[in-house]
Amino acid sequence: MQGTDTTTEAADRSTQSLLDFVQALQESLEALAASEGQLVATAILLGVLVFSVVVVPALLARLRTLAVSQLGSGWLTRLAAYTPTSFRGVLLRTAQLAVLLLVVLSFLVVWDLVDVAGTLRPYVESDDPTLLRTLQTALLVTVAFVLSDQLQRTIDRLSLALDDFTEHQEEILLRLGQVTIFVTAGASILAIWGINIGGLLVGAGFLGIVVGFAARQTLGSLIAGFVLMFSRPFTIGDWVVVGDEEGIVTDITIFNTRLENFDGEFVVMPNDLVSEQAITNRSQKGLLRLTLDVGIDYDADVDTAMETAEDAMARVDDIIDSPPPQVVPKSFGDSAIVLELRFWIDHPTPPRKWRAISAVVREIKTAFDREDIAIPFPQRTLETRGDGAVDDPVRSVSADAED
Repeated sequence: MQGTDTTTEAADRSTQSLLDFVQALQESLEALAASEGQLVATAILLGVLVFSVVVVPALLARLRTLAVSQLGSGWLTRLAAYTPTSFRGVLLRTAQLAVLLLVVLSFLVVWDLVDVAGTLRPYVESDDPTLLRTLQTALLVTVAFVLSDQLQRTIDRLSLALDDFTEHQEEILLRLGQVTIFVTAGASILAIWGINIGGLLVGAGFLGIVVGFAARQTLGSLIAGFVLMFSRPFTIGDWVVVGDEEGIVTDITIFNTRLENFDGEFVVMPNDLVSEQAITNRSQKGLLRLTLDVGIDYDADVDTAMETAEDAMARVDDIIDSPPPQVVPKSFGDSAIVLELRFWIDHPTPPRKWRAISAVVREIKTAFDREDIAIPFPQRTLETRGDGAVDDPVRSVSADAED
């Protein structure tokens, strides 16, 4: 009890000192208005306002520039690393707001529009804790902004230290941290003002049930977005195939994933739909194997054709040497023996894929022509069986046309 009484007495002394300061300031302004006139006093107050809001920030910026040029920026950089950016901004804006408030109140006093000391005295001398609660609320809001700024700086340093920490994980961690900070600050402010948080939580619970039933798909996309961001089956810039869609990932949000396909179209897919389908990532490994079929004549030597094709693929710049290109006899076609060409490219992208395939087609065609290896076009052989006859399809079509 003694500690509580001491705290109350200290608070009373602080509020009384504040009231005395306001009373002294009001008396000074009244004396200024009586001696110099209201217009002159107004001009002086306007000058104070302009000086504090415009001139002082400009002077501080100029002094900082001079300090950097004269002393170097190393110590300023180290100081800034330990100073919350939002704290400096809040401090400057708070000072400017305080000056603006004082100037406005001074205007009211000079023009005899309000008695500031008389208005504040009932609140200060009474047992009403409104003023103290207001100050505590302002302090909590300031602390919340400072913590949010420090959280962002910490996450930025963490992302620089960890190579596998993606931008999406950084963003989601920052948003979750900010929500936690501001929700905690909001609950504390409600407790300061004596608002029953339990009733709000019960109401929020019923509201959450209603919203959950009304927005099942949206909530499913939200949860799937968190899963995708932390499991990381793909990142921005990856070449992926999701279901029937194929393209480059351009954005990943907590609700949807956006792809740009090879026709220049942007495809927006809900995250719950993405998580329910098979995802093929062609960029994650850094290597991609491509296959291409080519047919050779049945009269050609298969081993010679395979060796010629391997040598031709080895001359293509976009194909890597390890793993080496391979040629595998695949099947007996209707008109040719089908060889499957297998080759690898690194840093796979659609342009590199089609550039490699085009180069392989040109090299194979040139090499086969040089070795007299025929690539037969589709053909069909018609034979009679026994005494049967086979009609000429061209002659039959001509006869039908004449009829």
